[in-house]
Amino acid sequence: MSGNAARRKAIEGIATLTKTPSSFCYKSEKVEDIYGINVFSLEKMQKTLPKAIFKNLKDVIENGGKLDSTMADVVASAMKDWALARGATHYAHVFYPLTGSTAEKHDSFYEPEGSGAAARTLAGFSGKTLIQGEPDASSFPNGGLRATFEARGYTVWDVTSPAFIIDGAHGATLCIPTAFVSWKGDALDKKTPLLRSMQALHRQAKRILKLFGHSDPGFLAATAGPEQEYFLIDSRLYHLRPDLYTCGRTLFGAKPARGQEFEDQYFGTIPERILAFMQEVEHDAFKLGIPLKTRHNEVAPGQYEVAPIFETANVAHDHQQLTMTIIKKVARKHGLVALLAEKPFAGVNGSGKHLNWSLGSAKVGNLLDPGETPHDNAQFLTFATAVIRAVSLHQGVLRAFVASAGNDHRLGANEAPPAIISVYLGDQLAGVFEQLSAKGTATTAKKGGLLNVGVDVLPPLAKDAGDRNRTSPFAFTGNKFEFRAVGSAFSIAGPLFLLNTIVADSLEYFADVLEKETKGAPAKLNAALQKLFKEVLTEHGKVIFNGNGYSEEWQQEAAKRGLLNLKSTPEALPQVTEKAVIEAFKRQGVLSKTELESREELSYEAYVNTIRSESKLTLEIARTQIYPAANRYISELALARSSAADAGVEFKDGLLERVAKLTADLSAALLALEKIREDLKAGTDAHKNAIFAHAKVIPAQEKVREIADALEELVSDELWPLPSYQELLYLR
Repeated sequence: MSGNAARRKAIEGIATLTKTPSSFCYKSEKVEDIYGINVFSLEKMQKTLPKAIFKNLKDVIENGGKLDSTMADVVASAMKDWALARGATHYAHVFYPLTGSTAEKHDSFYEPEGSGAAARTLAGFSGKTLIQGEPDASSFPNGGLRATFEARGYTVWDVTSPAFIIDGAHGATLCIPTAFVSWKGDALDKKTPLLRSMQALHRQAKRILKLFGHSDPGFLAATAGPEQEYFLIDSRLYHLRPDLYTCGRTLFGAKPARGQEFEDQYFGTIPERILAFMQEVEHDAFKLGIPLKTRHNEVAPGQYEVAPIFETANVAHDHQQLTMTIIKKVARKHGLVALLAEKPFAGVNGSGKHLNWSLGSAKVGNLLDPGETPHDNAQFLTFATAVIRAVSLHQGVLRAFVASAGNDHRLGANEAPPAIISVYLGDQLAGVFEQLSAKGTATTAKKGGLLNVGVDVLPPLAKDAGDRNRTSPFAFTGNKFEFRAVGSAFSIAGPLFLLNTIVADSLEYFADVLEKETKGAPAKLNAALQKLFKEVLTEHGKVIFNGNGYSEEWQQEAAKRGLLNLKSTPEALPQVTEKAVIEAFKRQGVLSKTELESREELSYEAYVNTIRSESKLTLEIARTQIYPAANRYISELALARSSAADAGVEFKDGLLERVAKLTADLSAALLALEKIREDLKAGTDAHKNAIFAHAKVIPAQEKVREIADALEELVSDELWPLPSYQELLYLR
């Protein structure tokens, strides 16, 4: 079957698509009846556990502290009974290796007892099994933390993230969130440093609050609300694009006649097929206690977003991993494919994962809430200034932790922040912090007021004291900071434990200074704060920027301020093992020097492997599909011209010459790319390979694409083998 016939068949299938039957309907099924039904929640624990054990477990979950291991058998028994009643036949320790994905090893609850005709099966699940598992630690990427022959690793129950059940077609599985460490205790996963960083942040924030008179603030947890952007395309078209199903993004594709320039997709009416998909995603998420709140069309054609309500950081991470899985699974049921790559299509908006971050507790509230008079809110100003200092000191590693081959295509484009890390505060807070920088104290703050729309029947709007800025990579948005540079395919654990760690380290510095200055005398706190604010903001206020992050002027201004502009992954990754970063992670007990080095090494390897596979596939598609199509078209044009000449008609459009020239250029570009790839050796120095891949391989690959995309606009559509951007982005 020719490429065009396959494309035509796919398009006909989309055109005659019938509705996907739904297994639920909110008209007859209430959300409150299903929300959290598959979660072993505190409410379910309270009903099934002895009072003393439940009290201990609840205290650990809500306030931190050590878990009494003697109660594990009782908890395991109750968890097993609940799971069996929900149809579970297996259990799995779910963990999050350094791939950034989710891993799970399934074991049956049932074990044979006896033998022969008298044999029977019993459901077994002990406290030891609940607490600890032992997957092979040598088969996961570890960046040198483990040798090939060192296979022992442990999964450890994270009691603070609830166990849950995943329903399958023929049964269910009890899933237990865990950390994953090596036999030596090194973190082989994303969750372990996240939990360590939350503990560090609590410890240092508690010291600050003690200075403000809070003797028992409760567990001060980092909280997160990650927004997830993604594309949806029809699965029939997807399977005709080897680049999409192999690499997750298109390696070829001419710009469509209509892109996003009409700006009519954003927040537009959600298509019926897409809305049905979204509703099922929410239904599956609600059963798992994931608090999805927002759904809408994004800027690009075929692009959408979902966002949850804030949760504690480790639960938000686990739920975000589940959300990505649900999105991909439900898309398949609706004949769609979800693309989570940062830049699946050139020339239109890519996808990010805006990570909203804050901290606080039930007892003291949100510590980043400025209140009505932020200039008088010394507690808020202390925490906000600590964040500004942390971002200024560690701007390089913040960029490095969102670095990848995919995100490099996105950062700095129209929908994404630039590679320069800066902090946006808005007009109100910018004015307050300017006063603090000048004299250590602030006496006024801009008010929001009311906005009159000019239509009598519309009520006045409450106007915020500052605008929002989508060009900022790290923006204050009312009562939280939004880290906008995170890529859509990323695990949020890395950016989260980095933020927790550097802010904890900054708070430790503040606590050391303030405790020394006040010496236990609360009356001295105000003067100590004024001095500290002025010193910190004089040194680190350079990172505050409220203007247009896309402008050339900002690039020049940032350089004058001494801010880093790390545009590519190979430029950014060395920041992970800078001396100041290693010392901060060591002070806070989050990652050792060796553990940081392993993550840097793995990021280099992932970058090189991505470029290696994408460039190889570029060669294959161009040689086996695009080049033959172009040559067939040359033959058709030449034959048509010859026949016309015999009839006395002369062609003057130059089409044959243009196609022939581009085809010859394509052949040369392919030879050049093939030769350059030979120097990208597997098993050699990953750092040098990454630099070479960025400097040499990517430009050679882009040259092949440039020529191929030009051919797509000339070659007969009947011969072109790949579904076009127009088809991929618009056919639903």
